[in-house]
Amino acid sequence: MSLFQKSFPRTLEALAGLAREGELLEAWTFDDVEARRSAEKRLKDGGIQARVRSAYKPLLHAFLEDISLEGVERVVVRYPLAPIGLADRFRLEAYPLDALVGDRELTFDRRSDDGLLYEVELTHSDGRHEVVEVLAPNHAHTGVHGEKLLSPTGWVRIGGQGPGARLESDVELAFHETVREIARHDWGADEPFFEELNIWVEVPARDRELPFGDEVVSISEALHEDLYFTLLEVFAKRTGRQAGDRTLKPGQIVPEISGGAETVSVSVSLRELDVKDIAGERMELEGAEDPPDVKQIRRVLDGLGGVRLSAPTRSGRQVLACHVPGTDAAVMISGGQHANEGTGIVGALRAGLELGTRDDSHFVLSPLENPDGYALFRRLVAGNPRHMHHAARYTAFGDDMEYRVEGAPGESLFETEIRSRSIAASGAKLHVTLHGYPAHEWVRPFSGYVPHGFEIWTLPKGFFLILRHHAGWREQAEALLEKVTSRLSDLSDVLALTARQLEIYRTHAGEPDLRMVNGFPCMVVEDPRSQAPVVLISEYPDETVHGEDFRLGQDAQRRTALAAYDAWQEILPRSV
Repeated sequence: MSLFQKSFPRTLEALAGLAREGELLEAWTFDDVEARRSAEKRLKDGGIQARVRSAYKPLLHAFLEDISLEGVERVVVRYPLAPIGLADRFRLEAYPLDALVGDRELTFDRRSDDGLLYEVELTHSDGRHEVVEVLAPNHAHTGVHGEKLLSPTGWVRIGGQGPGARLESDVELAFHETVREIARHDWGADEPFFEELNIWVEVPARDRELPFGDEVVSISEALHEDLYFTLLEVFAKRTGRQAGDRTLKPGQIVPEISGGAETVSVSVSLRELDVKDIAGERMELEGAEDPPDVKQIRRVLDGLGGVRLSAPTRSGRQVLACHVPGTDAAVMISGGQHANEGTGIVGALRAGLELGTRDDSHFVLSPLENPDGYALFRRLVAGNPRHMHHAARYTAFGDDMEYRVEGAPGESLFETEIRSRSIAASGAKLHVTLHGYPAHEWVRPFSGYVPHGFEIWTLPKGFFLILRHHAGWREQAEALLEKVTSRLSDLSDVLALTARQLEIYRTHAGEPDLRMVNGFPCMVVEDPRSQAPVVLISEYPDETVHGEDFRLGQDAQRRTALAAYDAWQEILPRSV
């Protein structure tokens, strides 16, 4: 069922009508560099001198396209203080400039005025000083829940005079009109409102890979993220919830974005849930460079023996787990709660296989807790392999399974039941849940830039651990953290990755609210929500990496699960 279809005229094609022959035209759009240079040539052929810059991450693009660092020894960036939202947002938005300037000294200072522009001072080896101003076009507006936002926007300036004016670009128009059309639709009163809400968007801009880590400039990915989370906010408001409430069950929201189109176009439709699973080739898990298909996951569980546990999903798929009883202190190991976090799935499988060879081991292996999300993830990755695809994060209901609470008697909790059944069967007091997070910058450019509610996750900061514990379990949790990180201290490649990402993170975002334990960033919090009294959460920057980067991550996840299991055998007999 089609809800909305529209194509939007190219902003670059409209520029010729904004200036007269002989005038200088400066514009900022959300197009890739090739398209912007082609537009400049067309305008020049028409007698208009033009410079078309990127409205998205303008300082980064200034260094990529305009500012030469040849002979430069020191760079000072004086950035604007954001009057709305995160004060140091424009310092954050410059990411990953610190990695791109090489071994040159880079300093960020706040500007003393309220102008939305960067001032870049370059000190050359011969003593020369050069100052470059870089405009950061933004506009103030109101979000879904009435919050004030400051977001990047298209811009135009004629004759090089004055600040210029906003030029709402084709991509912005498509984003805001799509959200408005979906928000005004009659969705009825009962959740979930649909099976799949599909938002198919084509944009001209192509992804641009950056020479650092997994970083890439991608309007397609940014649009996916912003549409998905903005629409969650739309349905949260409709149901009287706060933004970010993970109990919301709108249905499966699926933005599918592709780049390289001639124009921006949108097609919104309602579809039935996709119940197909994409098959893949069987792989050796030890060297896996991508997550396996569901058939291989089932084969691993079948091979472990033990007692099969299961829970239903909305689509009719099953969450599968295996309880292997033994004389050790029981531990639950899980992956795939957020299905776009693939390293934890392989890490859990490999840990389970190794524990299965031990005589006394006692564990529950639940390697894929969100199979509906995983099916969507594999579908989306086929089109955009490196994007983070947060639309696949939650279940087909649209909620986070961890946040479900008991309903009416006899009412199913679907995926969440796998945890209660696993804990009941095994008596596990420790749950090791293997997670991931974005391997590159995560942004919402049309909704204030920084992802609301996920501010600490916007930049990668290496492999880190979160320990949650019930009241009275702090001592055991702290002991577990010390033992696990000590056992992982030989992961030199992972520690090097973590150190490098933390260095860049600190430059652009300040000191993270984490404490270092044996070289690993960690957090310990008292939290009564979990069914096990101690929960160890691993966080590897894996959305979405492949090849050797994935192999490194999944092995770190395996090592973490095994280190926690072995440490728990030392802790629990003395503490319970």
